[in-house]
Amino acid sequence: MLASSWLSQKAQARAEQLAHHRSRREELYADFIEEAAQLYADALEHEKAEFVKFVKLYALISRMQVLSSPKIVEIAESVAHTILETYRGPKKTFHELEGLVRSDAVAPLRAFSEACRNEFRSSGRLF
Repeated sequence: MLASSWLSQKAQARAEQLAHHRSRREELYADFIEEAAQLYADALEHEKAEFVKFVKLYALISRMQVLSSPKIVEIAESVAHTILETYRGPKKTFHELEGLVRSDAVAPLRAFSEACRNEFRSSGRLF
Protein backbone atom coordinates (compact mmCIF):
# COMPACT_ATOMS: atom_id res chain seq x y z
CA MET A 1 0.00 0.00 0.00
CA LEU A 2 2.79 2.41 0.90
CA ALA A 3 4.63 1.68 -2.35
CA SER A 4 1.55 2.32 -4.50
CA SER A 5 0.89 5.58 -2.67
CA TRP A 6 4.48 6.66 -3.23
CA LEU A 7 4.29 5.74 -6.95
CA SER A 8 1.01 7.59 -7.28
CA GLN A 9 2.48 10.72 -5.69
CA LYS A 10 5.56 10.49 -7.89
CA ALA A 11 3.42 10.15 -11.03
CA GLN A 12 1.28 13.10 -9.97
CA ALA A 13 4.36 15.24 -9.30
CA ARG A 14 5.75 14.34 -12.73
CA ALA A 15 2.45 15.22 -14.43
CA GLU A 16 2.39 18.56 -12.64
CA GLN A 17 5.98 19.25 -13.69
CA LEU A 18 5.18 18.47 -17.33
CA ALA A 19 2.06 20.65 -17.23
CA HIS A 20 4.08 23.52 -15.78
CA HIS A 21 6.77 23.12 -18.46
CA ARG A 22 4.11 23.10 -21.21
CA SER A 23 2.49 26.18 -19.73
CA ARG A 24 5.82 28.03 -19.74
CA ARG A 25 6.37 27.14 -23.40
CA GLU A 26 2.82 28.17 -24.33
CA GLU A 27 3.40 31.57 -22.76
CA LEU A 28 6.82 31.90 -24.39
CA TYR A 29 5.47 31.02 -27.83
CA ALA A 30 2.54 33.42 -27.47
CA ASP A 31 4.91 36.23 -26.46
CA PHE A 32 7.17 35.45 -29.43
CA ILE A 33 4.28 35.45 -31.91
CA GLU A 34 2.99 38.76 -30.59
CA GLU A 35 6.42 40.41 -30.65
CA ALA A 36 7.29 39.02 -34.10
CA ALA A 37 3.95 40.12 -35.55
CA GLN A 38 4.45 43.67 -34.26
CA LEU A 39 7.98 43.84 -35.64
CA TYR A 40 6.88 42.37 -38.98
CA ALA A 41 4.12 44.98 -39.30
CA ASP A 42 6.62 47.70 -38.45
CA ALA A 43 9.07 46.33 -41.03
CA LEU A 44 6.41 46.45 -43.74
CA GLU A 45 5.85 50.17 -43.10
CA HIS A 46 9.29 51.48 -42.12
CA GLU A 47 12.76 51.31 -43.61
CA LYS A 48 14.77 51.85 -40.48
CA ALA A 49 15.23 48.93 -38.12
CA GLU A 50 16.18 49.94 -34.61
CA PHE A 51 18.27 47.43 -32.71
CA VAL A 52 16.44 48.12 -29.47
CA LYS A 53 13.23 46.83 -31.06
CA PHE A 54 14.83 43.41 -31.54
CA VAL A 55 16.07 42.94 -27.99
CA LYS A 56 12.86 41.34 -26.74
CA LEU A 57 12.54 39.11 -29.81
CA TYR A 58 16.07 37.77 -29.40
CA ALA A 59 15.58 37.37 -25.66
CA LEU A 60 12.55 35.20 -26.39
CA ILE A 61 14.59 33.12 -28.84
CA SER A 62 17.27 32.70 -26.17
CA ARG A 63 14.65 31.42 -23.74
CA MET A 64 13.49 28.98 -26.42
CA GLN A 65 17.04 27.62 -26.65
CA VAL A 66 16.62 26.50 -23.06
CA LEU A 67 13.01 25.27 -23.13
CA SER A 68 12.24 24.23 -26.70
CA SER A 69 13.24 21.74 -29.34
CA PRO A 70 15.94 22.68 -31.87
CA LYS A 71 13.25 22.76 -34.61
CA ILE A 72 11.29 25.46 -32.77
CA VAL A 73 14.45 27.53 -32.25
CA GLU A 74 15.41 27.15 -35.91
CA ILE A 75 12.02 28.38 -37.11
CA ALA A 76 12.03 31.26 -34.60
CA GLU A 77 15.44 32.35 -35.89
CA SER A 78 14.08 32.14 -39.44
CA VAL A 79 11.20 34.43 -38.46
CA ALA A 80 13.66 36.96 -37.02
CA HIS A 81 15.73 36.80 -40.21
CA THR A 82 12.61 37.34 -42.33
CA ILE A 83 11.72 40.41 -40.29
CA LEU A 84 15.21 41.86 -40.75
CA GLU A 85 15.01 41.21 -44.51
CA THR A 86 11.59 42.85 -44.62
CA TYR A 87 13.05 46.05 -43.17
CA ARG A 88 15.52 46.05 -46.09
CA GLY A 89 12.80 45.53 -48.69
CA PRO A 90 10.38 47.98 -50.29
CA LYS A 91 7.69 49.43 -48.05
CA LYS A 92 4.09 48.42 -48.63
CA THR A 93 0.99 50.51 -49.24
CA PHE A 94 -2.21 49.76 -47.36
CA HIS A 95 -3.61 48.06 -50.47
CA GLU A 96 -0.51 45.86 -50.71
CA LEU A 97 -0.76 45.02 -47.02
CA GLU A 98 -4.32 43.85 -47.51
CA GLY A 99 -3.11 41.47 -50.21
CA LEU A 100 -0.31 40.19 -47.97
CA VAL A 101 -2.79 39.17 -45.31
CA ARG A 102 -4.57 36.97 -47.83
CA SER A 103 -1.37 35.45 -49.18
CA ASP A 104 1.40 33.33 -47.72
CA ALA A 105 3.50 36.42 -46.94
CA VAL A 106 3.10 35.75 -43.23
CA ALA A 107 4.14 32.13 -43.71
CA PRO A 108 7.10 32.36 -41.28
CA LEU A 109 4.73 33.09 -38.40
CA ARG A 110 2.35 30.42 -39.66
CA ALA A 111 5.21 27.91 -39.85
CA PHE A 112 6.23 28.79 -36.30
CA SER A 113 2.68 28.35 -35.00
CA GLU A 114 2.31 25.00 -36.76
CA ALA A 115 5.63 23.77 -35.37
CA CYS A 116 4.54 24.73 -31.86
CA ARG A 117 1.20 22.98 -32.32
CA ASN A 118 2.98 19.85 -33.56
CA GLU A 119 5.36 19.93 -30.62
CA PHE A 120 2.45 20.07 -28.18
CA ARG A 121 0.60 17.28 -29.98
CA SER A 122 3.65 15.03 -29.93
CA SER A 123 4.08 15.62 -26.21
CA GLY A 124 0.58 14.32 -25.54
CA ARG A 125 -1.33 17.55 -25.22
CA LEU A 126 -4.95 17.28 -26.33
CA PHE A 127 -6.87 20.15 -27.91
